[in-house]
Amino acid sequence: MSTISLRISDEENQLLQSYVSANNLNLSSFIRDTVFEKIEDDLHLDEARILHAKELLKKEKTYDHEDVWKELGV
Repeated sequence: MSTISLRISDEENQLLQSYVSANNLNLSSFIRDTVFEKIEDDLHLDEARILHAKELLKKEKTYDHEDVWKELGV
């Protein structure tokens, strides 16, 4: 298992400690869960963007090479 250090201000630390205490959370688990939720959200957004782009591609008009040659007068 690895350890990661996190530098935060005293005020940020106080806020974080207050939050985990008020919600009866383990600090390490809270930070780990929060980081991985952020990663999952970002991955989901990337997946959504890819699926949206694929849908847009399906709607675009395509041309075969003969149509292009005709259009160009070749």
